[in-house]
Amino acid sequence: MSNVQANLLYTKEHEWVEKLSDTVVRVGITDFAQDQLGDIVFVELPKAGTTITANESIGSVESVKTVSDIFSPVSGKVTAVNGSLEGSPELVNSAPFGEGWMVEVEVSGAEALEGLLTAAEYASYIGNE
Repeated sequence: MSNVQANLLYTKEHEWVEKLSDTVVRVGITDFAQDQLGDIVFVELPKAGTTITANESIGSVESVKTVSDIFSPVSGKVTAVNGSLEGSPELVNSAPFGEGWMVEVEVSGAEALEGLLTAAEYASYIGNE
């Protein structure tokens, strides 16, 4: 059974969003996603300063099984990238909601989070009720 954290928002593409402030969110992939991918060996992320658009690819995760796109759950400007993933991509497997976070994004306001799933909705979506 996958870990779904109540304080986060989610996408149907298996990304999570943590609201850090009124204008900044942190993004990563879910426990369900990392489990489906298997051992992650490489993570490609955008550079800080990059403008990103919701529902578009912002990078990729390579595992021993496959390569999968990471889709941005929000539109905005990347303000921070988790540099630890460059040398330790396995952090996405061991701590997807902690040290395995991917990017922080400055968004234009609370409306940027509209349409994301609550923890209960995501748990139901992945059959983890």
